[in-house]
Amino acid sequence: MLKQKLWLSLRERLDCMSLRSGGEDQLAHEQLALNQQEFARQAVTFEDARLNTAFTMRLRELVEFAAPRPEDVCLEVACGTGLVSRELAGHVRHVTALDATPEMLATGKRQADAEGLHRIVFQQGDAARLPFLDDSFSLVLTRFSLHHVASPEAVVRELVRVCRPGGRILVADMVRRPELGGDPDRIERLRDPSHGTMLTVDRITELLADAGARITASEVIDVQRPLAPWLEQAGTPEETARQIERELSEELDGGPVSGMRPVTLDGRLNYTQSWAQLIAIPD
Repeated sequence: MLKQKLWLSLRERLDCMSLRSGGEDQLAHEQLALNQQEFARQAVTFEDARLNTAFTMRLRELVEFAAPRPEDVCLEVACGTGLVSRELAGHVRHVTALDATPEMLATGKRQADAEGLHRIVFQQGDAARLPFLDDSFSLVLTRFSLHHVASPEAVVRELVRVCRPGGRILVADMVRRPELGGDPDRIERLRDPSHGTMLTVDRITELLADAGARITASEVIDVQRPLAPWLEQAGTPEETARQIERELSEELDGGPVSGMRPVTLDGRLNYTQSWAQLIAIPD
């Protein structure tokens, strides 16, 4: 309970700071610290096949969508344990897997070494302040990251900045569909306090355009996932997990709309997310 209160206290400070002018840098700093705190705990579960299906279930399709080339020099931003980078490593010249959380990088590097991958390096860094020169990579990608950052505008600008002319930028994330109602971000934050705000596909498209890139391909799919392993993967406190399960069960019985679109499949409570992936090229 104390842990939950601490999480909510920090989340509330972040929400309050977002309303203050001139607080953007401090907001970004606190969000980064919250991300590092949460993902340090989750590093092991990212490689747990029992819990990590959200990260692996469409990995091959994502890489196919990216259309990697043998000559590509790639950067994955906010890579976690580098699941995407490791899948890419066999298709390209080189991959840099960048993340802010040392525990994630250490876990990913151990796995890459165990898999005998030699075209990949792991590097710590901030997605909003990439430690690379302009035009450094031919393929730049990020997955499941924009909803965790204080300034998705800054991250997208950096993705485009480090992409070479003629290169490609891939942004993949869960997205919000406002027409469906409810507040899925609230439930997502209960599960994982580092969750910020899901963007719409239109907003991601706008951010890329503002940063100087145009969309060449996109797709959106709905994904249904079992609730229990999703909560366990994030280490959600038991009391909070029960609250989430209760709210989704009550929605199935006609209660308030959560935005999580719960369904029962094979006797198990599931929820629904919309996942988008977009390819853009620098103008």
